[in-house]
Amino acid sequence: MNVPEQLGRAHLIGIGGAGMSGIARILLARGARISGSDAKDSRAFLSLRARGARIEIGQRAENLGDPSAVVVSTAIKDSNPELAAARERGIPVLHRAQALALLMEGHRVACIAGTHGKTSTTSMLTVALQHCRLDPSFAIGGDLNESGANAHHGEGGIFVAEADESDGSFLTYSPSVAVVTNVEPDHLDHHGTPEAYAAVFSAFARRIRPGGLLIVCGDDPAADALGAEAEAAGTRVVRYGRSVTGERDARVLDYRPAETGGLVRIALLGQELDVRVAVPGEHMALNAVAALLAGAELGAPVDGLVEGLAAFGGVRRRFEFKGRSGDVRVYDDYAHHPTEVAAQLRAVRQAAGSGRVLVVFQPHLYSRTRTFAAEFARALGLADEVVVLDVYGAREEPEPGVTGALIADRVAGAGVHYEPAFDRVVPLVADLVKPGDLVVTMGAGDVTQLGPEILAELDRRSGEDTLR
Repeated sequence: MNVPEQLGRAHLIGIGGAGMSGIARILLARGARISGSDAKDSRAFLSLRARGARIEIGQRAENLGDPSAVVVSTAIKDSNPELAAARERGIPVLHRAQALALLMEGHRVACIAGTHGKTSTTSMLTVALQHCRLDPSFAIGGDLNESGANAHHGEGGIFVAEADESDGSFLTYSPSVAVVTNVEPDHLDHHGTPEAYAAVFSAFARRIRPGGLLIVCGDDPAADALGAEAEAAGTRVVRYGRSVTGERDARVLDYRPAETGGLVRIALLGQELDVRVAVPGEHMALNAVAALLAGAELGAPVDGLVEGLAAFGGVRRRFEFKGRSGDVRVYDDYAHHPTEVAAQLRAVRQAAGSGRVLVVFQPHLYSRTRTFAAEFARALGLADEVVVLDVYGAREEPEPGVTGALIADRVAGAGVHYEPAFDRVVPLVADLVKPGDLVVTMGAGDVTQLGPEILAELDRRSGEDTLR
């Protein structure tokens, strides 16, 4: 199997991260000797160690050994002792995206980009291609429910990758097929302005290989404008959505929610197709249409792709069912931008039926909270009860006056509760829950831990009621 020379003995700093663990998984499958380190243990390490990776907990210069290269993500600071030692010793240092680009060489590459929906769309395309027995390699920012994996080395000559715009590193890739689901200002802590953020997508479109295809959502004004810009530069463009009119476009004729997902009807190349999606929400149906177009461009049969999309079981933390206590259902979701929160809550409302929707939301990043507080509040107002946690700062330092209250104080039309103490959230939610409710924990931080705890507390209280 082909292992790029630079990565034959790579050392990955932060190997437990979603992107880094995926690269490690592919390298190990190709026969590379891999080492890595992380600040804490991770469930991803079990399978990596079983495949031969040497992984250290804690980051120290002596962990390096004698690697052919050191791979890092943007999250790794210059002060990291392993990164500093690598530079001092003259060991080549590669960004995660550069390593992934090396792994893509020799493949037909499909890259899925966009402010929202890229993980789900990448996952849908991967599962649909697998259903068509094309065995793609893939690297995704989440774990597929079907396989439990975020990456795989396939033998089909196709490489499907989620293309992350947050730090501009997706400009390393040169895809044959690129999808842009939407373009809406985000990650302004890195890009600075909405204009600079949009410009990086224009640069990404120019990375498409000659003769390649750009697929954009025609219902999203900025993505549609990106398509027009690419067409003017000579790139082939196909659009999807309700508003599209081109002969080769995929026009959405209808969307109907179902008990466990939805059914979207599209007009494509003179015929009408019904595409069933097992995850709820019209936004997910649009993602499925994008995946269908990308798969067809890669040579997969349309009928097989439609069957594969119907079998798609979702991605971890994308409206992931955590369990049931009595007739109360609990889900977990990664939405952390106002548009994502609003789209997911509309889908949650359909799934809730006659029950109420209770959302437990954890803001992610101080800069995003400050910039979009009013927009988050409007989105959260779609729920019946809202519990807002304090900000999960991740890579950022706290900002004076920027807390979850900045959002909670603006929520209208719903019962709202600001609870900055993490250990008080579970009993608060249990107090608020009524029979038939649907509870969803939402955000990109450690709010994901709360679903099982909420279920356990509801079960405990139910048991006490039974004993009375």
